[in-house]
Amino acid sequence: MAKLGKRTKAAREAFAGKENISVEDAVALIKSNANAKFDETVEIALNLGVDPRHADQMVRGTVNLPNGTGKTVRVAVFARGDKAEEAKAAGADIVGAEDLMETVQSGKIDFDRCIATPDMMPIVGRLGKVLGPRNLMPNPKIGTVTVDVKEAVEAAKGGQVQFKVEKAGVIHAGVGKASFDEAKLVENIRAFVDAVSKAKPTGAKGTYMKKVSLSSTMGPGVSVTVESATGN
Repeated sequence: MAKLGKRTKAAREAFAGKENISVEDAVALIKSNANAKFDETVEIALNLGVDPRHADQMVRGTVNLPNGTGKTVRVAVFARGDKAEEAKAAGADIVGAEDLMETVQSGKIDFDRCIATPDMMPIVGRLGKVLGPRNLMPNPKIGTVTVDVKEAVEAAKGGQVQFKVEKAGVIHAGVGKASFDEAKLVENIRAFVDAVSKAKPTGAKGTYMKKVSLSSTMGPGVSVTVESATGN
């Protein structure tokens, strides 16, 4: 067995016996043990009572975190003409059409969010096998296929988080940085949980939100009560 470092051992001891605590207590615990040499991301994991293999149990959407993510998001936009200029003016990092398609096909994906105008989808559609597995495929349901590229770019840059349930019924996301103050992290966490709650699919039966866990990038996880996570 690998020997645990002092920091890891101390964190595990601090988290020992802590489960189903309040969001406020969990955030305080995570912040006090996020001692990496970089600003760790505070991450959330939601275990949902859904089977995403069924179309009526798929959970996906977006949420604008009230205090942002603390992360610099690089945005690519597929657009031409005036819409391309609009995207650049809004702060998009990469804008193009066929040239951008060729760049992506070559394996160079230097962006975190991908937006497209509707007329670009025949081009973007060819990239499904590349962008799909990375959860980067533009989709009208989450506002990344749109004529309003200015709003989409600004939302992506301003702290909007996309979420999509994985095969095991789990949603993961970053909800801020360990350097954020506790109240702002709690506010972000509750906004995220509220958005996932509102995205409950018609096919979900029984308990929808089964478990909520929080962690930092390098730290252990801790479960919080669903009631505390929803603010009820």
